[in-house]
Amino acid sequence: MKKIFMWSLVLLISIAMFTMFSLTGVAKKHITLSYMASQDWIRDVELELAEKFEEETGIKVDYQVIPAEQYDNLMATKLNSGECTDIFSGQSGKFDLVSKYDVEKNCVDLTGEEWVERFDTMFKEQVTYNDKVYGLTIWDTTYTFQITYNKKIFSDLNLSVPRTYEEFKNVCQKIKDAGITPIYECVSDGWHHVLPFCDLGPKLEESNPSLYDKLNNNEIKFAEVTDMEKLLSQMLEFAQLGYYGDNFMSDTYAETKNAMASGEYAMTIYPTTLPEELGNEFPELKEENFGLITIPFIDNDIIDVNPAAPSKFIYSGSKYIEEAKEYFRFLTRQENLQYMIDNEPRFILLGFSGLEPRFSAAQKEFFNSYTKRGSVLQNCVKYVNPQWMEIGKDIEAMYVDTMTPREVLEKIDKRRAEVAEALKDTAWVK
Repeated sequence: MKKIFMWSLVLLISIAMFTMFSLTGVAKKHITLSYMASQDWIRDVELELAEKFEEETGIKVDYQVIPAEQYDNLMATKLNSGECTDIFSGQSGKFDLVSKYDVEKNCVDLTGEEWVERFDTMFKEQVTYNDKVYGLTIWDTTYTFQITYNKKIFSDLNLSVPRTYEEFKNVCQKIKDAGITPIYECVSDGWHHVLPFCDLGPKLEESNPSLYDKLNNNEIKFAEVTDMEKLLSQMLEFAQLGYYGDNFMSDTYAETKNAMASGEYAMTIYPTTLPEELGNEFPELKEENFGLITIPFIDNDIIDVNPAAPSKFIYSGSKYIEEAKEYFRFLTRQENLQYMIDNEPRFILLGFSGLEPRFSAAQKEFFNSYTKRGSVLQNCVKYVNPQWMEIGKDIEAMYVDTMTPREVLEKIDKRRAEVAEALKDTAWVK
C-alpha cells in the first residue's frame, strides 16, 4: 500500500511539475534561432539579452554577423534561394520593403503582436506594407549622423564652428596647416562616405521645393538637380584638398573612436553619441571636449531625421516562426527596452512608448542649436536606399578620378529606372 501511495505521489508531483513548466514556458526544446545581420547592427546589449532569453526559454539565438560590404548581396541570395536564416536584419524603408525584401512572400506578418501598439508611428510606417507590419525596429529615434568635432583643437587654433561650406573649407585648411587631419573618413566599409550625399536630402529639398515628389513621380532626374552635382563636387574637393588624410580610402569605420581619441583628427561623421562614447571609453578624454554640428556641405543647417533603421524580420520559411516571435516579444518588454537605453551608449531613446530617454550634454546643446528638421533622401525617394552600396562604389570611383559627379548621378538614375521598370512603376512605365 505504501508503495502504491509513493508511486501515486511521484506521479502527481511529475504532473504538477510538467504543468508548471508548460505554463511558465521554461520547458522548451533546445532550439537555435539563426539570425543574420550586417556588421555593427547587433549591439553587445542585445547579445546580453539573448543570453537571458536562452536562460528563460531554452531558445538560443545564433548571430551571424556579415561584413557590411557583403551583406546586401548575401541577404538577397539567401532570400532568392529560399534558404534564409530564421531572422534577418535589413534597413527598413517603406519604398524598399517590396523591391528589396519582397515582404509579402519572405516575411512574417507581425501586425497582431502586442508590441506593435507601443511602436512609434514614424518607425512603424517604415516596416509596414499594405497595412501589415513586417518588421521590428529597435534603434535610436535620435539616431542621426552629424559631425563630432574636437573642441580643444578648435580652441587651440582659434577656430569658430563652421556654418557654411566656405567656412567649413577654411576651417579644414587651417587644421591641415597645423599638421592635423581635418576629417576622419572611411571609404573601405563601402557605406559611410555616402552619408553626406543622402543625409543632406532635407537641404536639397529646401533648395528645390517638392524635389522628393518630383523624383518619385519621375518628373526630374538626379542628374538634372544642380545642387546634387554641387554637393558631390564639394565632397570631391575635400578629398582632393587632403582634408580626409592620406589613408581615407582604406580607413575603417570600426577605428573611428580610436582615431578621434588620438587627437590626430579634428572631426568625423558619426552618430550624435560619439562625445559621450569617447568620454566613457578613454579615461584621458572628457565628453565636454567634443561638440556636434551639422554637415555644412551646400551650407546645410538642417538636422536630418531618419525614421528608417536596421530592423528585424522573421523569414516566412523558418521552421521556428513562433519561437522567433517569442524572441521579439522578449526584446520588446518595457524592462528590456529600457535596459538597452541604459546600457548601450548609442541608444538614447528607442521607438516605443513609456521609456525614459538619456540625453548627453553635447546632444542637448546640439538639438537646441538647430531648429530645422527634415527627412533623409533615402527614405523619401524611391529606389535609392537599395542601391546605397552601389552609390558608395560610384563615389569611390569619383574620389579616384574615374567618374565625375555628374556621372555618379547618371548611374543612380539608371539603376532607379531599371528597378522601377521591373516593378512596373507607372511613373516610369506608361
